[in-house]
Amino acid sequence: MVRRASFIISTSTTPRRIKDKTVKDSSDKHIPQTVPRQSWTFSNEVNSEIRRAAATGIYDIRGGGAKRRVPHFDDLLFLGASISRYPLEGYREKCDTRVTLGGRYASKPIELDIPITIAGMSFGSLSGPAKEALGRGASAAGTSTTTGDGGMTEEERGHSTKLVYQYLPSRYGMNPDDLRRADAIEIVVGQGAKPGGGGMLLGQKISDRVAAMRNLPKGIDQRSACRHPDWTGPDDLEIKILEIREITGWEKPIYVKIGGARPYFDTTLAIKAGADVVVLDGMQGGTAATQDVFIEHVGQPTLACIRPAVQALQDLGMHRTVQLVISGGIRTGADVAKALALGADAVSIGTAALIALGDNDPHLEAEYNKLGTTAGAYDDWHEGRDPAGITTQDPELAARLDPVAAGRRLSNYLKVLTLEAQTIARACGKNHLHNLEPEDLCALTLEAAAMAGVPLAGTSWIPGKNGF
Repeated sequence: MVRRASFIISTSTTPRRIKDKTVKDSSDKHIPQTVPRQSWTFSNEVNSEIRRAAATGIYDIRGGGAKRRVPHFDDLLFLGASISRYPLEGYREKCDTRVTLGGRYASKPIELDIPITIAGMSFGSLSGPAKEALGRGASAAGTSTTTGDGGMTEEERGHSTKLVYQYLPSRYGMNPDDLRRADAIEIVVGQGAKPGGGGMLLGQKISDRVAAMRNLPKGIDQRSACRHPDWTGPDDLEIKILEIREITGWEKPIYVKIGGARPYFDTTLAIKAGADVVVLDGMQGGTAATQDVFIEHVGQPTLACIRPAVQALQDLGMHRTVQLVISGGIRTGADVAKALALGADAVSIGTAALIALGDNDPHLEAEYNKLGTTAGAYDDWHEGRDPAGITTQDPELAARLDPVAAGRRLSNYLKVLTLEAQTIARACGKNHLHNLEPEDLCALTLEAAAMAGVPLAGTSWIPGKNGF
């Protein structure tokens, strides 16, 4: 008997396609059916998207950052102290976590207790109670939060001891008074989910208040600009930074945020334009809504971005003078420690902060099911129907979020991240998180070793170094 594809060819029977789980031949033998093979190229997810596109004629919009598996911090391991290194005793020997951001030119740099900040997420994409909760949680943990597109809300300013004001291409909600009220200014050139592209805010989330803050018509879909209207390159960026310094009396640190596209050159140009801090966002970041095809196919993984940016800082003699903040897929204290070991001064979290507030919680599973999804996979934040009350402008849904309780959860989460990072640093013999270094790391895969510039585990080989 010879098997050909899904047919049975026998000397005693005519060929026939298998339709049942088992088939009897003329000898009364049971022949098991082969398991159907799904195409890796045309998977269920791909086929579903083809059918959706064919039915609607529009591209898919979502948030949540890249969902494909790319090299990430999980592909790195720390080399704890043993005979060749001297560890610190946990809880008896201090491991400092403080960080200063923006001391290059600003007379009032940002002093943080922990090197973990809250990324920019706008009022409009988030509800008022969610912005308040972010401010409460960040302040309790001794760190900063960031406004995002659309201007400054009293909920966030009133509950944030340190607030970074984002200055975006859209200029939504921007005014000089709020620039002066902020503790730092972040000029956004790009974001990890969409370097080179602008965000989206659908009409159902543009309430009366959002419309007034952004000077937009209520209920009309809005797409943010992908580039600043008054400059076209690094020379103009330098002029813009000087302009903002004049407006704020040279007090406020000026951050420049870039997406993970060409981190070496973009970091170099940001430094030369006068940035105090560079914020670098990899493709795993993405609380804002944009096209799915953009999220999955534009930009680089966070892990691939850190070392080129650090190299740019080192080549210019600016490492630790200009601070580097890394964002995009930070989840655990181990992620924090690994980013710092690779040369970052701090990290920033967005998606993880929303989860800490209560987003995608399994106790809302029934309501997520009604939206056609499941807890842990909900990413249609732009639709404004978030049952957790976080990414919505619906008053009834927003009222579900208790900003005091949610802020407490965020504070707890930030403290756990810090304790985890300290535990790792002590195990490596370091009395400050900033003393972690690439030498403390090894990689589990060739890709991670090459991207991070650390040896492959069990070897001294760094792919791409010394011509190999």
